[in-house]
Amino acid sequence: MAQDHPTAFDNIATRKTIIRELNDTLRSNITRPGHNRIVMTAGVAALIGDVSLFRGFRKRAELLRLVRDFDTFDGDNDPHGEHDFGIVLFEDATFYWKIDYYDRALAFGSDDPANPAVTTRVLTILLAEEY
Repeated sequence: MAQDHPTAFDNIATRKTIIRELNDTLRSNITRPGHNRIVMTAGVAALIGDVSLFRGFRKRAELLRLVRDFDTFDGDNDPHGEHDFGIVLFEDATFYWKIDYYDRALAFGSDDPANPAVTTRVLTILLAEEY
């Protein structure tokens, strides 16, 4: 007999799907994050160099492209199916990127990461050794 309403498991699966889609949307629009944020650590900034110079700007763009295009999610790097973490290699260095969920004021964690009206996503790019 088919159920008329989703089970708790279906609800969790639906929420994970929504979170994954929102995370993928942020990464696919990495240069236009809207109310979300993209940040890089001091170690990344030091490796890239001065972005006012073409060389540094080009390096930053290349790194952002790698994060944007990352699609090798598996059970090791995406155990919750949210597409919120990845590892990329660039300039002979290993970088991590991670998406965290905050309230709109960036003061606390989000009460509902599946709801973009109450959540600001922050994608942080860092050197592996900074983790």
